[in-house]
Amino acid sequence: MTETHVFPENFLWGGAVAANQIEGAWLEDGKLPNVTDTLVGIMNQHPSISWNESQGIWELDLPDDITFLSHEAVDFYHRFEEDIKMMSEMGFKAFRTSISWGRIFPRGDEEEANEAGLAFYDHLIDTLLKYDMEPVITLSHYETPLALVAEYGGWQDRRLVEFFDRYSTVIFNRYKGKVKYWMTFNEINNAFRMPYAAAGIVKFPATDPKEPIATLTKKEIFQAVHHLFIASALATKRMQEADSDALMGVMCSFSSLATYPVDCNPENVFGALEFKRNSYLYSDVMCRGHYPGYVKRIWREEDCAPEIIAGDLDLLAKYTSDYIAFSYYRSTVYSKDAEMRVDTGGAKGFDNPFLTEKSPEPWNWPIDPLGLRYVMNELTDRYELPLFIVENGLGIDETPNENQRINDIERARYLKMHVEQVAEAIKDGCEVIGYLWWGPIDIVSAGTGEMKKRYGFIYVDRHNDGSGSFKRLKKDSFDYFKQVIETNGTNLSINI
Repeated sequence: MTETHVFPENFLWGGAVAANQIEGAWLEDGKLPNVTDTLVGIMNQHPSISWNESQGIWELDLPDDITFLSHEAVDFYHRFEEDIKMMSEMGFKAFRTSISWGRIFPRGDEEEANEAGLAFYDHLIDTLLKYDMEPVITLSHYETPLALVAEYGGWQDRRLVEFFDRYSTVIFNRYKGKVKYWMTFNEINNAFRMPYAAAGIVKFPATDPKEPIATLTKKEIFQAVHHLFIASALATKRMQEADSDALMGVMCSFSSLATYPVDCNPENVFGALEFKRNSYLYSDVMCRGHYPGYVKRIWREEDCAPEIIAGDLDLLAKYTSDYIAFSYYRSTVYSKDAEMRVDTGGAKGFDNPFLTEKSPEPWNWPIDPLGLRYVMNELTDRYELPLFIVENGLGIDETPNENQRINDIERARYLKMHVEQVAEAIKDGCEVIGYLWWGPIDIVSAGTGEMKKRYGFIYVDRHNDGSGSFKRLKKDSFDYFKQVIETNGTNLSINI
């Protein structure tokens, strides 16, 4: 049991998804491919694009022997009313999704928006409001239109700032008064880890698709990141002009802020600090409004400073984020002797001997609820801004039993442990807008492109080979999260 009335009366309990992982209908109603449509999973950074010699362009080339589950996903595009109704039965106060940029501007560089794409999101957002759910909208969740990468080189090209400005202006004017909580780019701090997905950049071989994709330089990635910062600041400006009551958040993957030094060796302690700065850079710029000194040193010493034109720094200073949205899944341990590997859940260094619980096989992510409280306190101390947990969850490979039930008590336990730590962080003085469970309905995994890693309170009958009826089924955790929401986090006892 948590202390009564810890969570504010208007606390936003709910769930979070991404358009490219849930909608399907990847080429319907005028939509064209985005970067993640060319990947089985974003940890596979080799896009399915080939060189068209006659036209002199890179174009989509999907292998016949690979199943791209995201192209149909779980058919949310045609079933969202049914899904939102089920989530309303849990009592959701908010639902986070993204608007697929390629549904609105299919190539990304058109002058006029695609009305069919806007009509879909009209219906989706109005349905959320019908069920008293706050729409929480990401403008681009790894969804840069493919044409902008293949023909412009992605976010290294300054022209993408103009294209994103046009897109965001259309969206803000369309949904003013309906959407209060916005984010520009999902997990923007993954630009160096996953440059193709997070920053829409890749260095193709000159003409031969059989050649390996070249390694991007730091300068090229920093240039793309700078343009993302400028685009985000401009979008914040457009949002404020369209709707003075709306709020813009920076969105980062912040599992890596729970990076513990392996011991008290000063090299490991400082190394852990520097590792965390790889993520802090993004929130430092987007919340404080300027580049920090530690990145300027990197620019000087490694000759990788981006081109910054007149007016850029003023724009960053003036249009900062109103709140901090973040994902948290697990912590890690830093050692100067360990290779710090990263994936969609965060970083992995040394195993932490003090964490005895892990997510089920084959993923084995360490479970560290206190790490979430730690991250929340670190962010509050550094920025003194409201926090919004927009991704936290547990993936399990599961199927219904002979009675068509899924007793996912592990998911309920994971939820309980993390909600308890959110309550502690609120008592610590953190201002928290809400808690959104990642994948409240089973969706395609971002990292591996699979269905078998299931996060949902709602099971979807779809499988790695593409088979399945798409039928929805409530798991036992459905009733548990309903209980948590009904009691506003005061009854966390598990009876499933």
